[in-house]
Amino acid sequence: MQKCKEAKSNYIIGVPRKLIQNNKNVIITAKKVLMSEYFVLYLSLIFFAVLAPFVPRFASLENIGNIFSNMWPLLCVAAGQTIVLIIAGIDLSQTSVIAFTSVIGSVFMTQNVNPDIFSKSPLWGWFLSQSGGPLAGRGYAVICSILIMIATGCLIGFLNGVFIAHFSMPPFMVTLVSQMFFGAFAIYLTKSENVMGLPKSFISLGNDELLFIPYSFIIAVLLCILAHFILNFTVLGRYLYAVGTNVKASVVSGIPSKKVIIFAYVFSGFCATIGSILYSSRLQMGRPTMGSNILMDIVGATVIGGTSMFGGKGKVIWTVFGVFFFVLLANALNLLNLSYFTINIVKGAIILLAALFDVMRTRIFASEHGK
Repeated sequence: MQKCKEAKSNYIIGVPRKLIQNNKNVIITAKKVLMSEYFVLYLSLIFFAVLAPFVPRFASLENIGNIFSNMWPLLCVAAGQTIVLIIAGIDLSQTSVIAFTSVIGSVFMTQNVNPDIFSKSPLWGWFLSQSGGPLAGRGYAVICSILIMIATGCLIGFLNGVFIAHFSMPPFMVTLVSQMFFGAFAIYLTKSENVMGLPKSFISLGNDELLFIPYSFIIAVLLCILAHFILNFTVLGRYLYAVGTNVKASVVSGIPSKKVIIFAYVFSGFCATIGSILYSSRLQMGRPTMGSNILMDIVGATVIGGTSMFGGKGKVIWTVFGVFFFVLLANALNLLNLSYFTINIVKGAIILLAALFDVMRTRIFASEHGK
């Protein structure tokens, strides 16, 4: 009789109790991995380890160097997108900020201009000449041009923020219009021509190193530290999360929500401009179409990192992991010699999966905290 009771206790509705316990442990472990802040980093390392044997060039030192050099400018831009997504917004204008500020900075500092190419530009004759832009040959040309680029990017972000915060316009619509307007304006100013002849000191920002450490890496790290500091160690950071969680509740709580929203878009414009500086110096030109094809990379890398598109959740370190994974993925797809359309299909699928993971993580968190 005692043996029968013991046998029954080892089963639950005919299923071995040990098997049920093992399944529970697997589910708990899966939840912990899914909810881990380092989930995307683990995924990136596994992806690299699995693919490296099949694509020999993937693990070469030269290719790893290319991966990281592609990562730093994108990380700068994605850091700004992170701040905007945290307040439950989105900034589609970052790509046009990259292009427009690239053109603006370049036309100020360029040292020589081909009249055969730029004679039809509206800038020719009064702003541009064969000897270059207004600051050509001056010792402060690079510094002044960079400051002009940053001011321009912040101004575009400010305009976006004002329309969104004070006129309650949808962020998607406002930033889409900005993307179209400033992208087209950059092409109009240069007649779709690249601005060459940039000073060597500017070009060095995207190509040279300081004691074997690339300048682009230093700039990206400093920008991420700034964004991390704002989010985690300032009152403004708490306001950003509060606005993203519930903007109406934040208003009732006395948070200056409109100013917070404007700041988020100004910071996004600032980060896009820093990315523009690195892209322009790396390519050694001001390009009116620069960044036009990386919008999916910017948003995708940020979302893959774990920043929620619903607002109120996100970290800069998550974006670092997301950018690393996305650059790794793009590099692998290119090495596999896939077509442009196939690459975009794969990227789109990955972004969709990332959004699905975000929903799953949100539901798991809500269930565990009784929300």
